Amino acid sequence: MKKLGFLDRYLTLWIFLAMVLGIVLGAWVPGISDSIDLIAYKGVNIPIAIGLIVMMYPPLAKVDYRTLPEVLKDKKLLSLSLILNWVIGPVLMFFLAAYFLSDRPELMTGVVLIGLARCIAMVLVWNDLADGDSTYGAALVALNSLFQVFTFSFYAWFFLTIFPTWLGMDGIAINVPFKMVAANVGLYLGIPFILGIGGRVLLIRIKGVSWYTDIYLPRVGPLTLISLLFTIVVMFSLQGARILDQTSDVLLVSIPLLLYFFGMWLLSYFAGLKLGADKPRNRAVAFTAAGNNFELAIAVAIGVFGLHSSEAFVGVIGPLIEVPALLLLVQLSKRLSRR
Repeated sequence: MKKLGFLDRYLTLWIFLAMVLGIVLGAWVPGISDSIDLIAYKGVNIPIAIGLIVMMYPPLAKVDYRTLPEVLKDKKLLSLSLILNWVIGPVLMFFLAAYFLSDRPELMTGVVLIGLARCIAMVLVWNDLADGDSTYGAALVALNSLFQVFTFSFYAWFFLTIFPTWLGMDGIAINVPFKMVAANVGLYLGIPFILGIGGRVLLIRIKGVSWYTDIYLPRVGPLTLISLLFTIVVMFSLQGARILDQTSDVLLVSIPLLLYFFGMWLLSYFAGLKLGADKPRNRAVAFTAAGNNFELAIAVAIGVFGLHSSEAFVGVIGPLIEVPALLLLVQLSKRLSRR
């Protein structure tokens, strides 16, 4: 039976401790907020930008695009995965966020951004733990990473600015400039994507596949967690006082997120069974549909709305809710498989 590594096993704890450390620093270190804000270039905070780019690199370095033909073999299952990830998922998260957070548009926006960012990192962990088809899971991750690079800017603009007005929800529509979103996606997703795919080709050519997969990737893998925790410490050092006063926001945000994670997984799992998918590939599709790329959501929220924003705060809360939820779904998957 596969088990989580030490860092992943206690990810929720590390995130919580990073939050506490950030709040303590903000309260006890005079002027830390002003000092962090000053390290910027043309509105981009340099330490945070470096941290976010480094955070996105390891997941994209792991993606093997040669596995893509695997998902093309079963057109029905491929169609199900695409519809779940790029139609049902974003729409479901939008309506959940609108229902529970319509009076808090800044929190709603952060939740919607999480729903738009499809999982390309931790999904491989959840899929392995649930004994899903690792090759098929890797192929879905490769497909979703390509979709994200080329469509996320449009999706963010559409779901935050256009879609609410179509539904007569003008009060919750936010005027998010498409160019601003695209610029941030290019910075925080485009650069790691190029480094990931280019570095993969170059390093495999120089050192070989076994060195890259068995030695290099395990060494750079922890950089995602380290960078995520660094970002959380910085953000909470800036927002500590406000966070202590608004702990109810965490509970508000957790409701649509939990409904989304469990709803998407159950819908995907039983839809896959209806299509006749074998259980290992069905698990891969289900966890791909249920998980989200909170690293990208955090990066875009910080880039578009600012380091001090509620939207960025929601992005940080995302993994705090997602990790225990997906671990529960791993256990549910194993029980359903035994039955």
